[in-house]
Order: sequence, then structure tokens, then C-alpha cells
Amino acid sequence: MTLQVMTAPAPERRVSGDPLELLLKGTYPDPQTGAAVGVRTRGLVIADSLAGMEAGLVADLGFGKRLTLVSDPTTHGVLGVRVEAALAGRYAVQSLVLPADVVPDDATVARLRAASGLADAFIAVGSGTINDLVKYASALERKPYAVFGTAPSMNGYVSLTASITVGGHKSTLPAQAPAGAFFDIGVLAAAPPRMIRAGLGDSLCRTTAQADWLLSHLLFDTPYRELPFALLAADEPQLFDRAGELLGGSLEAMRILARTLVLSGFGTAIVGSSAPASQGEHLVSHYIDMLEPPGRPPVFHGEQVGVTTLSLARLQHAMLDVRPVVHLDIENEPSIRRRFGDELGGSVWEEFSQKRLDRAGAEALNRRIAAGWDAIREKIAAVLLPVGRMEAVLAAAGAPMIPADIHLERGFYQSALRHGREIRNRYTMLDLAAASGRLESSLVTI
Repeated sequence: MTLQVMTAPAPERRVSGDPLELLLKGTYPDPQTGAAVGVRTRGLVIADSLAGMEAGLVADLGFGKRLTLVSDPTTHGVLGVRVEAALAGRYAVQSLVLPADVVPDDATVARLRAASGLADAFIAVGSGTINDLVKYASALERKPYAVFGTAPSMNGYVSLTASITVGGHKSTLPAQAPAGAFFDIGVLAAAPPRMIRAGLGDSLCRTTAQADWLLSHLLFDTPYRELPFALLAADEPQLFDRAGELLGGSLEAMRILARTLVLSGFGTAIVGSSAPASQGEHLVSHYIDMLEPPGRPPVFHGEQVGVTTLSLARLQHAMLDVRPVVHLDIENEPSIRRRFGDELGGSVWEEFSQKRLDRAGAEALNRRIAAGWDAIREKIAAVLLPVGRMEAVLAAAGAPMIPADIHLERGFYQSALRHGREIRNRYTMLDLAAASGRLESSLVTI
């Protein structure tokens, strides 16, 4: 087992030791139970440079001798050529360079599986799209994989899920954790500025995702764990304080971003769900992905999530001001199918119907809210960040902050805020606002 986490000395933390090292050893103490917690990823290295280490890192994982290395034209040039050359002396390497415009959908997964040949394991060299494709395809093939990250653009490197579009519906599907995850800080720091900003945006949503997940727990007793957020407690404030240094080539700031992204991914892996890092802000983003206007310029996931996170934060703060009174949901299967189309609408309805409030459900929820709103509000407020603080973090890095920054007209963006909640069976502040008649009136300000 590789236990090498080549980072700067860990700052003072709530537990004794670096949480990354403790997770790899299987000794991180759960803050709620005290039980020792570990992760499935066996090797993790975050270092200023990985040059000359690549073959040894893979060898430590115990893979067979036949590897399929997957990249795209950009990531192949940035790091894939180097990794491929390093592995060539020890392994039979099949290099699969996917097109520059590759998308993470079911058709591409099928192509990747068909091209994998007799490989014993996969090596992903890339970031979000490449990692998700390899993670999912390798899981279906029941073969291990490792990833060499090329950009700090998202928090899914070490998670157990992959974002794959199936039949036009963007889905979060069960996959597998990488056996090894390796990050060359010099490579990450040289990534395009927009990809760095995307990673910052994907990190910012911790606060809104935690608030939504906690809301669902307090209202409906859905499972909730403190651990994913305890993991981030020391690194997140440092990242936000140093956001302005990320685009200036600071290796220390980039190291903190890489740690934050990995810790967030481990949190979801431990929970076995994307719930700690994906709630209302991601539902709005998924709606945008599914129904975006034709001809819209490409936008990175984290850039978009940064904008939707600000909107959700404003809504969450506003909703805590007044005790809500909810009503049965006016949306139904015909309205969902009209909005999303018959084929896509069917899968959306299947998700949404599981949380849709009928009259009895609304009455029961009102009783719970009436009995405990002050305590509910206090607990949610405790995990929120001030909106001004969040805006300052994005502004320091020059990241998108308003719909126009991500090439969306206000009207479409408001539709995404209005209907994003329908995509998935996760109860968020969007649902509470809609059920209490406050979502529509809030669209102007969020």
C-alpha cells in the first residue's frame, strides 16, 4: 500500500495527523462514532513533480503487465506521453487517445470498453471527462485503474461515481475508486486558468451541498454524516484565503486546491454517494447541461457550479429568515413530460415522483417544521458561509459569478433554478422554497 502524500507539513487539524495519510492507513476517526475509517484508493501522491516516479507508482499497485492508457490530444501531450514512455519499459501499453471533443456518454463508454482489448488495467491521464469515462468503463470491465491528474478542475478523481450521460439524461452512476491517484503540482499549476477556476468553483459548493443535505436530514430523517465536512475543515479556509494565488503559479496554493479536491472526493467515496458534494447547486447545473441553448460556448462544470452555488447560497440564507409553510407540489407527470420531452421526461418523473409532496406529506412536513424550525434554522445557518465571502473567493480568481459569465440569458437561468429540482430525488432548499411558494418570488434575487 502506497502511503506517500508528498505535501507541505499539515496544518493544525481537528484530528492528530494528516487526514489524507490517516484515510490511506484506514485510521481516520469518524467524528460522530470514533470508528476508524479508510478508503479504497491504495496509492496517493501529491508532489511538486512526479517526473521519474511514474513507473514506480504504477508498479506499487500490483497491476498486470498489459495496460490501456487513455487520454485526449491535450492531456496526452501534457502528461500522457511522459507516462507512456515511463511505463513502456515494464508494461505492454496500448495508448488510446480519444477525440478532443469527447463527451462522457454511454456511447463513448461502449467504445472504450471495446477498445480495451486484453488489458489487465487502465491508466487515465486527464481530468473530469477522461477520469469519469475510465472509472466507469473499468468498473464495468471489472478491471482496476489509476489516474494521473492533469488539471485541478473537479473533485471526482477519487470518488466512487461517474457523471455519464445515458439517453440524454445526465446521471451519476456507480463506478469505482482508482487504485492510485497521482498529482504533479507543476502540471496542475500549468493547467488552463479556466480549469483552475473550475476546481475552485467545485470546491465552493461544500457549503450549499452541506446545507441542503442537512436540511433533508432534519426534515425527513435521511442519512447524513459529518465526516465529509470534517475532512475539509482545515484545508478549505486556506484555499479560500489563497484563491487569488491560484492563477499566479503558486505551488503551495495549488497543493491546497489539490488536497481539497481529493478530500472532497474521499468524502463522497466513504459515504457511498455524491450527496456531500452535489445538491441543489448541481441539480441546477445538470438542468443547464441537459437543456442548454443551441450554440452555447463550452463551459467547464466547475465554472457553472460556482455560479449556481452563489444562487443557492442566496436562496438558503433568505429561506432561513421566515418559517415556511408548505403545500402539495403542483408539478405532475404531464407537466414534467411537457418540459423535458416524453423520453427524457419519463426518467425525470421517476426521480422526482419519489420526493414529490402530496397533501398528506405536506401536512406532516408542516407539523415537523412548526415543532422545530428554530433548531433546524440554527443548525443549517451554522454550516453556511456568508454570500459575500463566497463572492470574494470567486472574484479573487477571476471566476464566473453571474449567468452571463457562463453564456446564459437570465430567462433560461431562471428556468434552471425553477425546474432543476425536478431532475433528481434529493430534497434541497429549492424544493422547500417551491413548496412554500417562495421560489418564484426569489428568482429575481438569486
